[in-house]
Amino acid sequence: MSTPPRPESAVLDSAHLGDITGALGTIRAGESGRRSWRGHLLALLAIVGPGLIVMVGDNDAGGVATYAQAGQNYGPSLLWTLVLLIPVLIVNQEMVVRLGAVTGVGHARLIRERFGGFWGAFSVGDLFILNFLTIVTEFIGIRLAAGYFGIAPEVVVPLAAILLVAITASGNFRLWERAMLLFVVGSLLVVPLAVLSHPAPGAIAHGFAIPAVAHGFSANAVLLIIAIVGTTVAPWQLFFQQSNVIDKRITPRWIAYERADTVIGAFVVIVGAAAVMMAAAHAFQGTAAAGHFVNAEQVAKGLAAHVAGAAGAMFAILLLVASIIGASAVTLATSYAFGDIFGLHHSLHRRVGEAKVFYGSYAAMVAVAAAIVLIPRAPLGVMTTAVQALAGLLLPSATVFLLLLCNDREVLGPWVNAAWLNVVASVIVGTLLVLSLILVISTLEPSIDVTTLFVGLMAAMLAGLAVGGAALAWRRRPAGPPVGPRSERGTWRMPPLALLQRPRWSIGRRMGMWALRGYLLVAALLLVVKAVRLATGH
Repeated sequence: MSTPPRPESAVLDSAHLGDITGALGTIRAGESGRRSWRGHLLALLAIVGPGLIVMVGDNDAGGVATYAQAGQNYGPSLLWTLVLLIPVLIVNQEMVVRLGAVTGVGHARLIRERFGGFWGAFSVGDLFILNFLTIVTEFIGIRLAAGYFGIAPEVVVPLAAILLVAITASGNFRLWERAMLLFVVGSLLVVPLAVLSHPAPGAIAHGFAIPAVAHGFSANAVLLIIAIVGTTVAPWQLFFQQSNVIDKRITPRWIAYERADTVIGAFVVIVGAAAVMMAAAHAFQGTAAAGHFVNAEQVAKGLAAHVAGAAGAMFAILLLVASIIGASAVTLATSYAFGDIFGLHHSLHRRVGEAKVFYGSYAAMVAVAAAIVLIPRAPLGVMTTAVQALAGLLLPSATVFLLLLCNDREVLGPWVNAAWLNVVASVIVGTLLVLSLILVISTLEPSIDVTTLFVGLMAAMLAGLAVGGAALAWRRRPAGPPVGPRSERGTWRMPPLALLQRPRWSIGRRMGMWALRGYLLVAALLLVVKAVRLATGH
């Protein structure tokens, strides 16, 4: 049973306080910790969920299609991108784990309260638009998977929508998490799929170890790399995992276990992505379809024709499972944010009657997305790639807000970022901006040498970060409010938001944020231009 929030708590929904009731175990509220190996294992099993689900949910319909496109069009040459994304995944998601467990407040609400309604509206507006488009791609995946088996989309799409709403609106967090973990187990079909495809070990090793692109570093290759980044490290993940950690009632005492959950999930998602890429690379190598990706259904048919009938069926089932996990997680991330912003009940522990708007917004998004996918003759493959690329373009903005929050001492106290973590995150943001800038420039000037442009922009970015880092090192860092000794980290929680003083932004920071927003808007518009060109063959 939920307990009411204490006066000093920042938690907005009382359903977010109480026992941790995970799919695989329970931890009682107020429990001090575990000492034995068995105790640690049972605690990990009880905590496992938010990290694993958010990561496997990232290998959603858009992810499966994007990895398959990379394998079909470029062979195993883009496997190296997945290796580089492991630290990006872990760094970004570890930060939201701390924010969720320490503050008890969702990502959307923190942004609005700490930076004002204007920037909060921008951030949440991005989330709502991108998430809705992503939900559409999940139903595209469901439609294509059903098409492989000859099932009419008018039958399977509504049934999938009903299933998603039924699982989520049960009013039972443990039931929802168990259903999601069952789908996670289903996603492991990717392992026998990769084995069945018999990929060439030498080519695979080369693809992982050598950063290169088959047929050269072109504008289309950059678009696909951005899509790989966007589908592997998507902005919705930040909002989902922070809110899901809160909804699961994980507190600072259990952060180490949730970090382990996140790291396990990161490796699972990369192994899955690599397996899809390898299977598609092997299936289409030397065929007329190599380099001519259409959509995920055609990939399944190609696997059946060039590998084995079982491979095509496995890929289609994998696509269906991935679509359902992704649709649930992305839609839930949006409903969580909606409840955060408007101060409404937003917990899977609540029944429908207690959180009508929370569940109603979830059902509405699922229904509208499902209806859009039933529109005939839409360019489904291009739509999916474009949405993943848009996620990659908007990730720097989301990561900047994440960095600001994780360096806010009033919010995280003794849990603020270490200096090395800020350096890593800054390099990540800079690299993402370089990739998006290449997409912008190559769209405006298609004949430009993309390789030379990439080297030049990366050198400029690293030089800029070095100068900026040196300048910051010379400045004396403000002491900030007292945060207590590190020994108190296990019990330190953020005070109510109303008691915190909002941070002041310098003119330089405001100008930087405006420049970033303006640039990303231009980049998103040019992405639309690029997608239209691909869809029309121009």
